[in-house]
Amino acid sequence: MALRKPEWPEVGDLVVATVQEVTDFGAYVKLDEYDKKGLLHISEISSSWIRNIRDFIREGQKVVLKVLRVDAEKGHIDLSLRRVTKRERIEKILSWKRERKAETLLRTVAEKTGLSFDEVYEKVGVPIEKEYGLYEGFEKVVKEGKATLTKIGIPEELATAIAEIAEERMRVPMVKVKGIVELRCMKPEGVKIIKEAFLNAKKAEKSREAKFRFYVIATPKYAIEVMADNYKHAETILQKVGENIVSNVTKAGGQGSFRREK
Repeated sequence: MALRKPEWPEVGDLVVATVQEVTDFGAYVKLDEYDKKGLLHISEISSSWIRNIRDFIREGQKVVLKVLRVDAEKGHIDLSLRRVTKRERIEKILSWKRERKAETLLRTVAEKTGLSFDEVYEKVGVPIEKEYGLYEGFEKVVKEGKATLTKIGIPEELATAIAEIAEERMRVPMVKVKGIVELRCMKPEGVKIIKEAFLNAKKAEKSREAKFRFYVIATPKYAIEVMADNYKHAETILQKVGENIVSNVTKAGGQGSFRREK
């Protein structure tokens, strides 16, 4: 069982399961998150007519199923494949993969600190899960550093270990936006003024959550690329950097303009 799931799923839940045995009347599956078995009846496999059940499902296959009935006394769980939408399947698989990744990271923290998995989960997993969501909490650590953890009461030593492991093992997806600045400065030190304008703008917007790249397209046009964790954040930083560069050059006696590239 992954992390602290309840012993049994509830009716309506989406679950990830592994097909163990396919029969003429359906399939027996193992619920990966609960260490329970369930039945997927042939009538719940597809809305269309089934000539050969193995055209739809096979042993060893990972599937996302909807819980129809739970009888804890008898140990029976009835499941459906046909009632799961494409969007639900995609979202559930993503969520399941994130849970597994978060559990692996917690186990690595336990190994690194010499604590048991249960101790790490109680001291670290529970507060992170409560405050941010477990996987989202690890992402936040990568973006913002260990202060994300110490401010919710996680001891400094554990926060340091988590930050090191998260930065080593996690890759936070980034988005990229681009803008163009046109700069002219006819003063003797014009090239230096423009160069310093870029450096000062980058320093002013220095952030753990964003990366910058500047390059010449063809003088007087220069490109600004900003990579961040989401488009809103990236757009905000791009606008500030572009305006800052233009302002620095203008104050030094040059001219400039900024536009967002579509």
